[in-house]
Amino acid sequence: MANQTVGFNYHEKVITNYCNRAYEIAKSKGWHDEERETGTLLALIHSEVSEALEADRKGDAENFVEELADVCIRIFDLCGSRNIDLGKAIESKMLKNEGRSYKHGGKAY
Repeated sequence: MANQTVGFNYHEKVITNYCNRAYEIAKSKGWHDEERETGTLLALIHSEVSEALEADRKGDAENFVEELADVCIRIFDLCGSRNIDLGKAIESKMLKNEGRSYKHGGKAY
């Protein structure tokens, strides 16, 4: 467990770096000149997910992967703009998921 925790500390820092970098890039391109509502940022994430779905429907594997990257970048931007520690949140949630029962008590999906 100690090695796993030490390893994830590195990944938390990488995720934090991505959040800060995505936000700074978006900010430098004018996307944060005015304060953006959280709902707007979530809608942009959703639009990237929809683009990934469309790429998958068309069998365009290359574009599908690129759209998934866009989803992550939009999430990183949101977290960077709100000072959310996404790395810590991911680690906490993964540990929680590890302790859950099989299919969380019979969920279909």
